[in-house]
Amino acid sequence: MFIGLGTVVNVITVLVGSGLGVLVGHRLPERTRTLVTTILGLFTLVIGGRAIASGLSEALSAEVGADARLLVVLGALLIGGIIGSLLQLEQRLDGGAQLLHDRFASRTEGSRFVEGAVTSTLVFCVGPLSILGSLSDGLGHGSEQLLIKAVMDGFAAIAFASSFGIGVMASVIPLALYQGLLTLLGFALGNFLPAGHLDALGAAGGVILLGLGIRLAAIKQIPVGDLLPALVVAPLLVAGVGLFR
Repeated sequence: MFIGLGTVVNVITVLVGSGLGVLVGHRLPERTRTLVTTILGLFTLVIGGRAIASGLSEALSAEVGADARLLVVLGALLIGGIIGSLLQLEQRLDGGAQLLHDRFASRTEGSRFVEGAVTSTLVFCVGPLSILGSLSDGLGHGSEQLLIKAVMDGFAAIAFASSFGIGVMASVIPLALYQGLLTLLGFALGNFLPAGHLDALGAAGGVILLGLGIRLAAIKQIPVGDLLPALVVAPLLVAGVGLFR
């Protein structure tokens, strides 16, 4: 359709979900919400598999050789994962979100509007799928990842709005700015990096999506936040391997 579609749909689902939450309250049973999350997790596995298959392309083969494509992706994930683990990115993301929430919540003196806006903003913006989906959308790889996130955020908005009220709707402003800027970054990278480098980034992102899908499906809690540096390492590794061919 067009670059940025995923963020537009994401904003709409949050607005609709918030409105439903305010109107009908929190009436979805726990088993229904769990089932929806599991289904989205399974579908994320499909999207991740497609991203990997697309990333292991002829363009990447031309850069590193056909036999080295998987090794480059594996190396990017290993190096990126080690860096992310040493930096404790997963814990820092969770801890930073909690710190911001506690700080703003304490200053609002019980204001449901502001607390709802802050809480929902952190949930909608802090996460690997927000980063991966926005970059993929900007790179021209499609908006499927953000569309999955949009569905999840819509259901989350219903729950948040039933508790915090209309303040949840205010989260669409930072959501649009955050994902919009990441989409522009992906667009800029698409005009700067060669196709093989971008495909390696996409394949590494696909593996991270697999980890996220496994987590959403409640199979295993994989610290996917620690793997995010692989998105930077992948094109750098392609460039490094290309120098020695």
